[in-house]
Amino acid sequence: MLKILIPTISLLLTTWLSKPNQLWAASLAQSFLIALASLSWLKNSQNSTWNTLSPYMGTDALSTPLLILTCWLLPLMILASQNHLSFEPINRQRAYISLLISLQIFLILAFGATEMIMFYIMFEATLVPTLFIITRWGNQKERLNAGTYFLFYTLAGSLPLLVALLLLQNELGTLSMLTLSYSDPLQLSSYGANIWWVGCVLAFLVKMPLYGVHLWLPKAHVEAPIAGSMVLAAVLLKLGGYGMIRILPVLHPLSQNLAYPFLVLALWGIIMTGTICLRQTDLKSLIAYSSVSHMGLVAGGILIQTPWGLTGALILMIAHGLASSALFCLANTNYERTHSRTMILARALQMILPLMSSWWFLGTLANLALPPLPNLMGELFIITSLFQWSKITLVVTGLGTLITAGYSLYLFLMSQRGQMPKHMTNLNPTHTREHLLISLHFIPLVLLISKPEIMWGLHW
Repeated sequence: MLKILIPTISLLLTTWLSKPNQLWAASLAQSFLIALASLSWLKNSQNSTWNTLSPYMGTDALSTPLLILTCWLLPLMILASQNHLSFEPINRQRAYISLLISLQIFLILAFGATEMIMFYIMFEATLVPTLFIITRWGNQKERLNAGTYFLFYTLAGSLPLLVALLLLQNELGTLSMLTLSYSDPLQLSSYGANIWWVGCVLAFLVKMPLYGVHLWLPKAHVEAPIAGSMVLAAVLLKLGGYGMIRILPVLHPLSQNLAYPFLVLALWGIIMTGTICLRQTDLKSLIAYSSVSHMGLVAGGILIQTPWGLTGALILMIAHGLASSALFCLANTNYERTHSRTMILARALQMILPLMSSWWFLGTLANLALPPLPNLMGELFIITSLFQWSKITLVVTGLGTLITAGYSLYLFLMSQRGQMPKHMTNLNPTHTREHLLISLHFIPLVLLISKPEIMWGLHW
């Protein structure tokens, strides 16, 4: 674990000590080497046991794919941010890259933690750099409002979790993830135990986010700069799913009955956010609401606690992380040229940027879960396990899949086809940097088709 953490921490020194004209190249090169080094975790990911253990850190088949996704995303965020930060003072550029690096450090410590309290502290620590990125480098004056929403939703959800974890520590005597799954089931039947269960799960459902507590996400996505949107969509939402997979086995007897309202909200959210996407005018807002829809499916897969559901949830988290981040990068390439996120003002881009149009096509197909992409595999696993749990869910998930296909095609046709507006005749051509950025999202997604067991998770 230290062979990744120490180079990541030393990347802060690289950022502040490198010459101004070498800042982006040096930080990109070192972060990419760290991402390649993190692939060495894969050799142990097929085992159902813990690996690379130290007193507080470790990896297993559940955390390994998410750790690698975290490391893979940092060079992509640096690559995506280079253009719109190039006109800022050099110290502001250094501060921005430092925030991205600190975010990666906290995420590695969160996904690698073997103690629930350490996971909780790092879960909360990711809030600080993300808040600075949204409120300081956001695009419009609404960014402060978005930062406030993000801060208070996350804090209000996660403070009950701290109390719940301390109560659990008092009850079991340990919060080590190595032993939690082997501890005796808790004998819980009181009204207070029900509140405790909600306290344990609520923070993760807000982070995912569950429909009903999702209002912070579209605001944060729309106002954040490109790196903020990428890390929110690709990794920060996955913290919620990861935490739920870790803690739900401990709450087992209670989960069978108390999960119903949250399952209903998650499944209803798939349809509701899908229909909201169908009438969106803002490009980034549409992609953000589609994330809520996909994470609703993940929440359903986790809450029913079946092996297929958990496997499907992990596969969909990884696949959605890559596909959604790629869509935000594509939306940013449009925004840097047209300076507008309104879809009706940026149409027929296929005429001007034909190669970028093919990336858009791939991105929308990944979003609507085209076979044989891993997105479809994850969705099929979850839908099948939900159908086994209750036959009625097939109607909801089937309708949700149909709506997802509808808004994905609407997104592609609206932005790429149609009559070209007269104000869009002199756009800049696409750069090699942008094509490299998008291809580094899609290459792992396509390669995962050939070896999906990398992200199957534990042998549940």
